[in-house]
Amino acid sequence: MIKDLFHKNRPVYSLEVFPPKQDTDITSIYDSLDQFKELHPHFISVTYGAGGTTSENTFAIASYIQNQCGIEALTHLTCAAIPDKLFLTNFLTNLYRNGIRNILGLRGDQPRGMSDEQFASRYYAHASDLIADIKSTYPFSVAGACYPEVHQEAASLEEDIAHLKIKADQGVDFLITQLFYDNETFYRFLDKARNTGIDIPVLPGLMPIVSAGQVRNIIELSGCAIPEKLRRAIDKYKDSPADLKKAGLDYTKEQMEDLLARGVDGIHLYSMNKVETAKYIFD
Repeated sequence: MIKDLFHKNRPVYSLEVFPPKQDTDITSIYDSLDQFKELHPHFISVTYGAGGTTSENTFAIASYIQNQCGIEALTHLTCAAIPDKLFLTNFLTNLYRNGIRNILGLRGDQPRGMSDEQFASRYYAHASDLIADIKSTYPFSVAGACYPEVHQEAASLEEDIAHLKIKADQGVDFLITQLFYDNETFYRFLDKARNTGIDIPVLPGLMPIVSAGQVRNIIELSGCAIPEKLRRAIDKYKDSPADLKKAGLDYTKEQMEDLLARGVDGIHLYSMNKVETAKYIFD
Protein backbone atom coordinates (compact mmCIF):
# COMPACT_ATOMS: atom_id res chain seq x y z
CA MET A 1 0.00 0.00 0.00
CA ILE A 2 1.06 3.58 -0.63
CA LYS A 3 1.20 4.51 3.06
CA ASP A 4 4.02 1.98 3.49
CA LEU A 5 6.10 3.58 0.73
CA PHE A 6 6.83 6.61 2.90
CA HIS A 7 8.68 4.37 5.36
CA LYS A 8 10.80 2.80 2.63
CA ASN A 9 11.26 5.47 -0.02
CA ARG A 10 11.68 9.20 0.43
CA PRO A 11 11.08 11.13 -1.62
CA VAL A 12 8.06 9.35 -3.12
CA TYR A 13 7.40 10.16 -6.80
CA SER A 14 3.92 9.87 -8.27
CA LEU A 15 1.86 10.78 -11.31
CA GLU A 16 -1.81 11.54 -11.96
CA VAL A 17 -3.77 10.43 -15.01
CA PHE A 18 -7.41 10.84 -15.98
CA PRO A 19 -9.77 8.61 -18.00
CA PRO A 20 -10.28 9.78 -21.59
CA LYS A 21 -13.65 11.35 -22.39
CA GLN A 22 -16.34 8.83 -23.17
CA ASP A 23 -16.38 9.59 -26.88
CA THR A 24 -12.62 9.03 -27.33
CA ASP A 25 -10.50 5.92 -27.71
CA ILE A 26 -9.68 4.60 -24.25
CA THR A 27 -6.77 2.48 -25.50
CA SER A 28 -4.62 5.61 -25.71
CA ILE A 29 -4.39 5.79 -21.92
CA TYR A 30 -3.08 2.22 -21.74
CA ASP A 31 -0.36 3.06 -24.25
CA SER A 32 0.58 6.04 -22.09
CA LEU A 33 0.61 3.93 -18.91
CA ASP A 34 3.03 1.47 -20.51
CA GLN A 35 5.36 4.43 -21.08
CA PHE A 36 4.75 5.99 -17.65
CA LYS A 37 5.79 2.65 -16.17
CA GLU A 38 9.30 3.16 -17.56
CA LEU A 39 9.68 6.23 -15.32
CA HIS A 40 9.25 3.96 -12.26
CA PRO A 41 6.82 6.12 -10.26
CA HIS A 42 5.99 4.82 -6.80
CA PHE A 43 2.28 5.20 -7.54
CA ILE A 44 -0.14 6.53 -10.17
CA SER A 45 -3.44 8.15 -9.24
CA VAL A 46 -6.56 8.02 -11.41
CA THR A 47 -9.22 10.75 -11.29
CA TYR A 48 -12.94 10.11 -10.95
CA GLY A 49 -15.61 12.23 -12.63
CA ALA A 50 -17.55 14.31 -10.10
CA GLY A 51 -20.82 12.74 -11.18
CA GLY A 52 -19.39 9.29 -11.75
CA THR A 53 -19.30 9.79 -15.52
CA THR A 54 -15.93 8.06 -15.89
CA SER A 55 -16.23 5.65 -12.96
CA GLU A 56 -16.09 2.46 -15.02
CA ASN A 57 -13.01 3.67 -16.88
CA THR A 58 -11.45 4.82 -13.61
CA PHE A 59 -11.77 1.32 -12.19
CA ALA A 60 -10.43 -0.35 -15.35
CA ILE A 61 -7.44 1.99 -15.55
CA ALA A 62 -6.64 1.60 -11.84
CA SER A 63 -6.80 -2.18 -12.22
CA TYR A 64 -4.41 -2.02 -15.19
CA ILE A 65 -1.93 0.12 -13.21
CA GLN A 66 -2.07 -2.21 -10.21
CA ASN A 67 -2.22 -5.60 -11.88
CA GLN A 68 -0.55 -5.17 -15.27
CA CYS A 69 2.00 -2.42 -14.62
CA GLY A 70 2.82 -3.59 -11.09
CA ILE A 71 2.57 -0.04 -9.72
CA GLU A 72 0.43 1.04 -6.78
CA ALA A 73 -2.82 2.59 -8.07
CA LEU A 74 -4.59 5.38 -6.19
CA THR A 75 -8.27 5.62 -7.13
CA HIS A 76 -10.09 8.91 -6.63
CA LEU A 77 -13.63 8.96 -5.24
CA THR A 78 -15.79 12.06 -4.77
CA CYS A 79 -18.63 12.56 -2.27
CA ALA A 80 -20.97 13.86 -4.98
CA ALA A 81 -20.74 10.53 -6.80
CA ILE A 82 -22.08 8.47 -3.88
CA PRO A 83 -25.86 8.13 -3.44
CA ASP A 84 -25.74 5.92 -0.32
CA LYS A 85 -23.61 3.67 1.90
CA LEU A 86 -24.42 0.57 -0.19
CA PHE A 87 -22.92 2.20 -3.29
CA LEU A 88 -19.75 2.97 -1.35
CA THR A 89 -19.49 -0.56 0.02
CA ASN A 90 -19.93 -2.11 -3.43
CA PHE A 91 -17.39 0.28 -4.94
CA LEU A 92 -14.81 -0.49 -2.25
CA THR A 93 -15.45 -4.22 -2.49
CA ASN A 94 -14.86 -4.13 -6.23
CA LEU A 95 -11.55 -2.33 -5.72
CA TYR A 96 -10.42 -4.60 -2.92
CA ARG A 97 -11.21 -7.81 -4.80
CA ASN A 98 -9.09 -6.55 -7.69
CA GLY A 99 -6.04 -5.90 -5.55
CA ILE A 100 -6.42 -2.11 -5.32
CA ARG A 101 -5.66 -0.96 -1.79
CA ASN A 102 -5.42 2.83 -2.14
CA ILE A 103 -8.11 5.48 -2.41
CA LEU A 104 -8.21 9.29 -2.45
CA GLY A 105 -11.36 10.53 -0.72
CA LEU A 106 -12.55 13.91 -2.03
CA ARG A 107 -15.57 16.11 -1.53
CA GLY A 108 -15.45 17.04 -5.21
CA ASP A 109 -17.08 19.87 -7.11
CA GLN A 110 -20.75 20.08 -7.97
CA PRO A 111 -21.27 17.99 -11.12
CA ARG A 112 -22.86 19.52 -14.19
CA GLY A 113 -26.50 18.54 -14.27
CA MET A 114 -26.77 18.28 -10.48
CA SER A 115 -28.99 20.97 -8.96
CA ASP A 116 -27.87 23.11 -6.02
CA GLU A 117 -30.47 21.35 -3.89
CA GLN A 118 -29.21 17.90 -4.86
CA PHE A 119 -25.61 18.88 -4.18
CA ALA A 120 -26.51 20.41 -0.81
CA SER A 121 -28.34 17.21 0.24
CA ARG A 122 -25.64 14.75 -0.94
CA TYR A 123 -25.17 11.63 1.20
CA TYR A 124 -21.63 12.59 2.25
CA ALA A 125 -21.30 16.29 2.95
CA HIS A 126 -17.56 16.29 3.57
CA ALA A 127 -14.53 14.23 2.61
CA SER A 128 -13.89 13.57 6.30
CA ASP A 129 -17.25 11.72 6.53
CA LEU A 130 -16.41 9.66 3.46
CA ILE A 131 -12.93 8.84 4.72
CA ALA A 132 -14.27 7.59 8.05
CA ASP A 133 -16.57 5.11 6.27
CA ILE A 134 -13.82 3.96 3.89
CA LYS A 135 -11.56 3.24 6.84
CA SER A 136 -14.28 1.31 8.68
CA THR A 137 -15.08 -0.87 5.63
CA TYR A 138 -11.68 -2.13 4.40
CA PRO A 139 -8.05 -1.50 5.42
CA PHE A 140 -7.30 0.87 2.55
CA SER A 141 -4.41 3.30 2.45
CA VAL A 142 -6.41 6.54 2.28
CA ALA A 143 -5.23 9.87 0.92
CA GLY A 144 -6.78 13.30 1.30
CA ALA A 145 -6.49 16.60 -0.55
CA CYS A 146 -5.17 19.87 0.86
CA TYR A 147 -4.86 23.44 -0.40
CA PRO A 148 -1.68 25.49 0.18
CA GLU A 149 -3.46 28.61 -1.08
CA VAL A 150 -6.59 27.88 1.00
CA HIS A 151 -9.74 26.12 -0.21
CA GLN A 152 -11.94 28.58 -2.09
CA GLU A 153 -14.80 28.10 0.39
CA ALA A 154 -12.68 28.59 3.53
CA ALA A 155 -12.59 31.99 5.25
CA SER A 156 -8.89 31.71 6.13
CA LEU A 157 -5.89 29.39 6.09
CA GLU A 158 -6.45 28.72 9.80
CA GLU A 159 -10.05 27.61 9.18
CA ASP A 160 -8.97 25.46 6.26
CA ILE A 161 -6.28 23.72 8.31
CA ALA A 162 -8.75 23.16 11.17
CA HIS A 163 -10.95 21.25 8.70
CA LEU A 164 -7.87 19.42 7.41
CA LYS A 165 -7.06 18.32 10.97
CA ILE A 166 -10.53 16.74 11.22
CA LYS A 167 -9.80 14.85 8.01
CA ALA A 168 -6.42 13.71 9.31
CA ASP A 169 -7.97 12.57 12.57
CA GLN A 170 -10.41 10.37 10.64
CA GLY A 171 -7.46 8.24 9.53
CA VAL A 172 -5.99 9.82 6.40
CA ASP A 173 -2.56 8.29 5.77
CA PHE A 174 -1.11 11.02 3.56
CA LEU A 175 -2.09 14.22 1.77
CA ILE A 176 -1.69 15.51 -1.79
CA THR A 177 -1.83 19.25 -2.41
CA GLN A 178 -3.72 21.19 -5.00
CA LEU A 179 -1.33 22.51 -7.65
CA PHE A 180 0.66 25.64 -6.80
CA TYR A 181 3.47 27.69 -8.36
CA ASP A 182 4.86 29.56 -5.34
CA ASN A 183 6.89 27.27 -3.09
CA GLU A 184 6.89 29.78 -0.25
CA THR A 185 3.10 29.43 -0.10
CA PHE A 186 3.54 25.69 0.33
CA TYR A 187 6.15 26.10 3.08
CA ARG A 188 3.88 28.47 5.04
CA PHE A 189 0.99 26.03 4.70
CA LEU A 190 3.14 23.08 5.79
CA ASP A 191 4.46 24.92 8.85
CA LYS A 192 0.93 25.78 9.99
CA ALA A 193 -0.27 22.21 9.35
CA ARG A 194 2.60 20.73 11.36
CA ASN A 195 2.02 23.21 14.20
CA THR A 196 -1.63 22.10 14.27
CA GLY A 197 -0.58 18.49 14.82
CA ILE A 198 -0.95 17.21 11.25
CA ASP A 199 2.11 14.97 11.05
CA ILE A 200 1.27 12.69 8.10
CA PRO A 201 3.24 12.90 4.81
CA VAL A 202 2.29 15.75 2.45
CA LEU A 203 3.04 15.46 -1.27
CA PRO A 204 3.33 18.79 -3.14
CA GLY A 205 1.31 18.68 -6.38
CA LEU A 206 2.97 20.23 -9.43
CA MET A 207 1.49 20.91 -12.86
CA PRO A 208 3.77 22.33 -15.57
CA ILE A 209 2.30 25.11 -17.67
CA VAL A 210 2.84 24.09 -21.28
CA SER A 211 0.47 26.44 -23.16
CA ALA A 212 -0.99 29.93 -22.84
CA GLY A 213 -4.57 28.61 -22.82
CA GLN A 214 -3.74 26.35 -19.89
CA VAL A 215 -2.97 29.40 -17.71
CA ARG A 216 -6.53 30.71 -17.98
CA ASN A 217 -7.99 27.29 -17.16
CA ILE A 218 -5.73 26.84 -14.13
CA ILE A 219 -6.65 30.22 -12.67
CA GLU A 220 -10.38 29.71 -13.31
CA LEU A 221 -10.52 26.18 -11.90
CA SER A 222 -8.10 26.36 -8.98
CA GLY A 223 -7.71 30.06 -8.28
CA CYS A 224 -3.99 29.59 -7.72
CA ALA A 225 -1.59 32.51 -8.04
CA ILE A 226 0.92 32.82 -10.86
CA PRO A 227 4.21 34.26 -9.48
CA GLU A 228 5.81 37.21 -11.27
CA LYS A 229 8.76 35.15 -12.54
CA LEU A 230 6.46 32.64 -14.22
CA ARG A 231 4.12 35.34 -15.50
CA ARG A 232 7.05 37.14 -17.17
CA ALA A 233 8.07 33.92 -18.92
CA ILE A 234 4.50 33.35 -20.12
CA ASP A 235 4.29 36.91 -21.49
CA LYS A 236 7.73 36.65 -23.10
CA TYR A 237 6.94 33.46 -25.00
CA LYS A 238 3.18 33.85 -25.58
CA ASP A 239 3.73 33.93 -29.37
CA SER A 240 6.11 30.97 -29.38
CA PRO A 241 4.37 27.78 -28.18
CA ALA A 242 7.56 25.69 -28.17
CA ASP A 243 9.50 28.22 -26.09
CA LEU A 244 6.56 28.70 -23.71
CA LYS A 245 6.31 24.97 -23.17
CA LYS A 246 10.03 24.69 -22.38
CA ALA A 247 9.87 27.67 -20.01
CA GLY A 248 6.91 26.12 -18.20
CA LEU A 249 8.62 22.74 -17.86
CA ASP A 250 11.85 24.34 -16.65
CA TYR A 251 9.94 26.36 -14.05
CA THR A 252 8.41 23.16 -12.66
CA LYS A 253 11.83 21.50 -12.58
CA GLU A 254 13.16 24.45 -10.55
CA GLN A 255 10.16 24.18 -8.23
CA MET A 256 10.81 20.48 -7.74
CA GLU A 257 14.53 20.92 -7.09
CA ASP A 258 13.82 23.56 -4.44
CA LEU A 259 11.16 21.39 -2.77
CA LEU A 260 13.43 18.35 -2.70
CA ALA A 261 16.27 20.42 -1.26
CA ARG A 262 13.91 21.38 1.58
CA GLY A 263 13.23 17.72 2.35
CA VAL A 264 9.62 17.29 1.18
CA ASP A 265 8.00 13.86 1.40
CA GLY A 266 7.86 13.54 -2.37
CA ILE A 267 6.50 15.03 -5.60
CA HIS A 268 3.09 14.42 -7.17
CA LEU A 269 3.03 15.40 -10.85
CA TYR A 270 -0.24 16.34 -12.53
CA SER A 271 0.89 14.89 -15.84
CA MET A 272 -2.32 15.55 -17.83
CA ASN A 273 -1.70 12.13 -19.46
CA LYS A 274 1.37 13.59 -21.22
CA VAL A 275 4.24 11.10 -21.13
CA GLU A 276 6.61 13.64 -22.68
CA THR A 277 5.90 16.11 -19.87
CA ALA A 278 6.47 13.54 -17.12
CA LYS A 279 9.64 12.28 -18.77
CA TYR A 280 11.10 15.79 -19.02
CA ILE A 281 10.41 16.49 -15.35
CA PHE A 282 11.30 13.13 -13.82
CA ASP A 283 14.16 11.86 -15.97
